[in-house]
Amino acid sequence: MRRIGTWLGTVVLAALISGTVGWASASGVSASVGPLPGAGAWLADDLVAGRLDPATAAPSEVAAFFAELTGAQGQRLAEEHPLVVGNLDGAPVRLRYAANASAGDQVLAYDPRGRGLVARVVGDLDHAAHVAVIVPGSDIDASRFDRTVRWATDLQERAGDDTAVIAWADYTTPSGIGLEMATGRLAEAGARRLTRLTEGLDAVGRPDPSLFCHSYGSVVCGLAADDVDACDIVVMGSPGMRADDVTALGTDARVWAAKAPDDWIDRVPNVELLGLGHGADPASPGFGANVLPADDVPAHSAYFTPGTSTLTAFAAIAGGGLS
Repeated sequence: MRRIGTWLGTVVLAALISGTVGWASASGVSASVGPLPGAGAWLADDLVAGRLDPATAAPSEVAAFFAELTGAQGQRLAEEHPLVVGNLDGAPVRLRYAANASAGDQVLAYDPRGRGLVARVVGDLDHAAHVAVIVPGSDIDASRFDRTVRWATDLQERAGDDTAVIAWADYTTPSGIGLEMATGRLAEAGARRLTRLTEGLDAVGRPDPSLFCHSYGSVVCGLAADDVDACDIVVMGSPGMRADDVTALGTDARVWAAKAPDDWIDRVPNVELLGLGHGADPASPGFGANVLPADDVPAHSAYFTPGTSTLTAFAAIAGGGLS
C-alpha cells in the first residue's frame, strides 16, 4: 500500500505540473557552465599567465593569488577583466565590487549569460560579525532580482548592522512551472555554486553564513548541505530537500523549517520517485528540523514580510541570537 501511495503521489505531482502549463522540456533551461566570459583575455594577461586558471582554481587558491598582488595590480585586473574578477569566489570583496560596479552597488557576482546570474550584498560584508545568504526559488534571475534584494534588505535591517546579507541569485533557477521544478537537475548545479560561495567566504576570512532557502532554493540547500560551510540552514515554503530527514542531510549546521498554513506548496506531494519530486516535508514533525512559527505568513512569498514571526525568527538566527 505504501508503494501504491507513493506512486499515486508522483502521478498527482505530474498532473499538478502538466495541468497548469504543460510539461517543460528537460533541456529547456540550461545552467551556466564553461569558462567565465573574458577568461581567454585573463589567461593571456602577463600578470596572470600560468598562475591562476579561473575554471579550475579553488577559492583558497584565488585568495592566495590576490594576496601576492599589490593593491594597484589587483585594481588593474578588476578594471581590465571585470567578468572574471567579479565572479571569482575567493577574490577580495572590494575588488569584486569594483569589477561589478557597472551592474550595481555592492554586486558580489554578475554573469550576463543566459537569463543572467547575480549576487548583491546588503550591509558591510568585509566587517560583519554575521553573514546570511538568501537562496531564492524559481523564476529569479538578473532581471527579476528586486524581490530577493528587498528580502535581504528587510532581513539585514532587522538583524542589525553587524550582519551582512547576500541576495544570491547566482544559480540558474527553473523558469515557470514545469518539469525543471520537479527535478533536481538545476538544484544540483546550484548546490555546487552555493558550496563554492561559502568556500570563497571562508577564503577571505568571513564567518560561516546562515542560509535562508526559499521554495526551490531549499532543494539547492538540501543537496549542498553535506558540503556547504554554513552554521544554519533555514528553509521556508519548501517542496522538500531531497532527504528523508535531518540526519540524511549530512550536515553539522542547525536546520530550521517554516511553512505557512496557506502556502500553496502544501498542494505539492512530498514524494521522490524516478527523479520526480523532492521528498519529505522539512516542516513535518518526523523530519527533525527546528520548526518555526509561521501562522501569520499570508502567502508562499511572504516569509520575509516585515512584522511576521518568521522574519523576526530569521533575524535572530542571522544575528546569532536564536539557538
